[in-house]
Amino acid sequence: MIGKAFLATFRAILADRAVLLLMVGSAIVYSFFYPAAYSGEVVVRIPVAVVDNDHTAASRALAVKVRGLQQAQIVAQAPSSQEALRLMSERRIDAFVLIPDGFGRAILRDEQGHVALYGNGAFLLRSSTSLASLGTALAALGREAAVSQSMAKGAPAAAPLAVIARPLFNTREGYGSAVVPGVTFLIIQQTMVMGIGMLAATRREALGPHAFSPATFAGAALAFFAIGLSVVLYYIGFVFWFQDYPRAGAQALTLMVSATLFVAAVVCGAMALASVFRTRERPVQLWIITSLPIFFLSNLSWPVEQTPTWLAALARLLPTTPGIHLMVGANQMGASLGEQAPELANLLLLILLYGAIAYARLVRRQPLRRTETP
Repeated sequence: MIGKAFLATFRAILADRAVLLLMVGSAIVYSFFYPAAYSGEVVVRIPVAVVDNDHTAASRALAVKVRGLQQAQIVAQAPSSQEALRLMSERRIDAFVLIPDGFGRAILRDEQGHVALYGNGAFLLRSSTSLASLGTALAALGREAAVSQSMAKGAPAAAPLAVIARPLFNTREGYGSAVVPGVTFLIIQQTMVMGIGMLAATRREALGPHAFSPATFAGAALAFFAIGLSVVLYYIGFVFWFQDYPRAGAQALTLMVSATLFVAAVVCGAMALASVFRTRERPVQLWIITSLPIFFLSNLSWPVEQTPTWLAALARLLPTTPGIHLMVGANQMGASLGEQAPELANLLLLILLYGAIAYARLVRRQPLRRTETP
């Protein structure tokens, strides 16, 4: 009986074009469409200008340092700051560095050299990136000047400490690598909620509030679980590799246990929520107004330490809150099951809670007198 309900649920999904597109088609579309917006993860070759009023070896060395940056590209050697401002107003450059007269002499005299950096504040990301890159060039030149000055004074030529920054997980330090892996599991949850909700609402319209027998309930839940697990495996097994997002090479057992608990919690939560839907349109309306709050409540982009305690506790009732941390931790950071024990326990409790609610609200205690069609 469960097997028949399992197959009947798949037939119902295939026959319902809207549900099929939500649960299967959207997973494929999102896997290529959504990451495309973050394909250029790191800003590179931002046009900048140099205004050199010093014309010394030190100022030319600074220009060479700027040319060696990946984030910036010198497109003009402006004769004056007014000319550089004109280029910026015409959006031909995003920033420029002004090297004043006396910059080289100050360095030779063992004094501080001063330069001015200007950026276009209308484009915050481009401006901050270009100014930060120019600051990197200045820092490199400053270190070289400090070594030369130390050598002239008889001090050791080499610095006693060198800082080398190597990101552990987000190796490119890109926005897409930080956001897309987590948002992926939010997308999976929301599409599952919409698809399951639409099917359950259709069934309730035909058979009443308690529209499932125990067997059909179990068969439908297994069918939804199979689809959800396939989508998760599709993303962590192919999409993250194809889109070249950081992966830690976690153990297959860790990934399977994590994916199984996450999908099971999503299915149970979706079926519990579906028990309150009376029309097919309600799940879509709910998705529109809840996706963004759910993302912020997952504490992927907002630290949990800055979230009110009661709100952080409430967020634990959403499968995405422990699910995103569990899946990102296992897939992107290589965390073990032991290290993720709190998230696993959270998902197990949600499976029991929402599974019980869904069963109580959807399953009838007396069989129907008429023949039902799953």
